[in-house]
Amino acid sequence: MSTATKSEHSTEAELPTTPGTERGTPATGVTVPGPAAPPRGEAYAVGRVDDVPFGEGRAFVAGGVQVAVFRLRDGSLHATQAACPHAGGPLADGQTDVNVLVCPLHLYAYRWSDGASTSGAAPIRLYPVHEAGGEIVVEV
Repeated sequence: MSTATKSEHSTEAELPTTPGTERGTPATGVTVPGPAAPPRGEAYAVGRVDDVPFGEGRAFVAGGVQVAVFRLRDGSLHATQAACPHAGGPLADGQTDVNVLVCPLHLYAYRWSDGASTSGAAPIRLYPVHEAGGEIVVEV
C-alpha cells in the first residue's frame, strides 16, 4: 500500500486552501483565475413587516447601511439604498407600484427589476429582502 499523497503524483497545480474548506477554495489573499461567485452579504433583521404599511416605504439601518424598505400593495417586499443617486432625496418617502419607485424630490423613476432609471439617470442599488417570522430581513 502506498503512503504517497495525491500532490506527490498529481500533475495538476494544487491551490492553497484554508484549513477545513473544500479543495480549491482559495486561502485569503490568493487570486485564482476564472469566474467567481458574487459575494454574499450579511443578513440583518431591521424591523417588523407590520411597521411598513401596504404601498409605502420606511427607512432602516442594516449593518450600518441606510436602506429603504417598501411593502407593495401585493404584500411583496423591496429594498434599496436610502438616498436617491440624483440629489440625495429620501427614497423611503417615494411613491411606488409593482414596477417602479419614484423619488419624491425630482420624480426620477427607478425599476424594481434591475434598479435602472427610466430616464437614464444613475441606477439605484437593490438589496435582497424577505420576511422571516414577521421580521424584515435585508441582506447588505
